[in-house]
Amino acid sequence: MAAEKKPSQTKPERKFLFDIRNYILFGVGAFLIIAGFILMSGGGSTDPNVFNPSIFSFTRITLAPILVLAGFVVNIFAIMLKPKQ
Repeated sequence: MAAEKKPSQTKPERKFLFDIRNYILFGVGAFLIIAGFILMSGGGSTDPNVFNPSIFSFTRITLAPILVLAGFVVNIFAIMLKPKQ
């Protein structure tokens, strides 16, 4: 006669795909992307015949796209970062 196997009483430990560091980096990356898009917004004019030169400010042309790209780089790094074992 073969001995019957008893079902184990312990539940298998759940492992998440990412570590807490990954989620923190995701949050930082999302914050940078959102901040970049907020900085890019605005600068328009209500009258189409009036030119508003603030649309070409340093913040909208240089700083905001750098923030958005930095946010995407941080998110890619967060995906690639191996969780601690």
